[in-house]
Amino acid sequence: MEDVYLVGISMTPFGKFLDKSVKDLTRDAVDGALSDAGIAVGDVGAAWFANTTQGVMEGQYCVPGEMALRDMGFEGIAMTNVENACASASTAFNGAVTAIRAGVTDIALAVGVDKMYDMNKAKSFAVFDGATDVHRREETFARLLEMGEGVEPPPEDPASNQQRSPFMDVYACFARQHMKLFGLTERQLAAVSAKNHWHSARNPKAQFRFEASIDEVLAARRIAWPLTLPMCSPISDGGAAAILCSKSALDRFDKIRALRVLASVMGTGINRAPDDLENHITRRAALRAYQQAGISPDDIDVAEVHDATAMGEVTQSESLGFCAIGEGGRLAEQGETRLGGRIPINPSGGLESKGHPIGATGLGQIYELGLQLRNEAGERQVEDARFAIAENGGGIYGIEEATCCITVLGRA
Repeated sequence: MEDVYLVGISMTPFGKFLDKSVKDLTRDAVDGALSDAGIAVGDVGAAWFANTTQGVMEGQYCVPGEMALRDMGFEGIAMTNVENACASASTAFNGAVTAIRAGVTDIALAVGVDKMYDMNKAKSFAVFDGATDVHRREETFARLLEMGEGVEPPPEDPASNQQRSPFMDVYACFARQHMKLFGLTERQLAAVSAKNHWHSARNPKAQFRFEASIDEVLAARRIAWPLTLPMCSPISDGGAAAILCSKSALDRFDKIRALRVLASVMGTGINRAPDDLENHITRRAALRAYQQAGISPDDIDVAEVHDATAMGEVTQSESLGFCAIGEGGRLAEQGETRLGGRIPINPSGGLESKGHPIGATGLGQIYELGLQLRNEAGERQVEDARFAIAENGGGIYGIEEATCCITVLGRA
């Protein structure tokens, strides 16, 4: 198989952009990646376009990639549309990597774009309704609630916010299970959130650029106990893109800034007991990724993980092997995941603070890791980063994510 290299990266700011269309965000992201790689539209041999919301929001259920990319001048090449819930963009990246490895093309584009904001908030939240089994919705949530039985909010706890993504309830169930099994505390969840807001204050493309202390996070509006607003990712607009090439095409690019794709792994879950976390979807995919990359968790210098809530980061830090299962809350509370710590996680600010335009999120993670490995991340730079990993999950099937993508990058 051909070695694959990441030679161009770009990300728009994430946030609320009612004046920008999907096509506008696509153009901004793709133009940036082409410029970063030093190539033109005509040099790209195939493209993968990730989007999850345009069908619901605008009725563009079919061929969104062809509509957005042909307007930019991409013609005559293979285009693949990708919808894989919150893992759509990393799935697009995986498709491009796979095609280059197979010799189908030597230069490929992966782009993810989503516009989630609408003046009608109910329409924005409706996007999430299809990310679980629609035939088993009640059964799914009943099973999730069972995982945290016996762990209840304090009597004086304020009522949860009623207008929210159902995934906040999913993560609240995960958090209560972790509290029951391992003693996770609200303060540890707040430590994750405070750390990510501190990181995002140093990211000019983040949706939220304010710092928040642990006490401020704990005192914020309740979303779904034990989660408060700063612990939860917002809805977002934004785009991100990557240019990939084969080893045989690498001479056409700046080799000094090129990064090697050491692993790109996708997985789905298995039927497992709720407390069998050794077989969590992320853990199983990560073990395959480490094997493919030829490294171990101890070699990773920086990570971007899917923290749709602070609980997500706790789970993924454990599943990726940065600590023992059950120790993710303590890992954050002790400062080990902060810039300057043993394993900085989400230096971008993560989904909680950087933003979460779900069809773009995975490539947004890869953009951040690309900056880190190139030593171009400015005041949030991880010193001497050589190996980086991204974990991007999507949807819910049963008791965990429906799909998961793991990407490992290294200096070329």
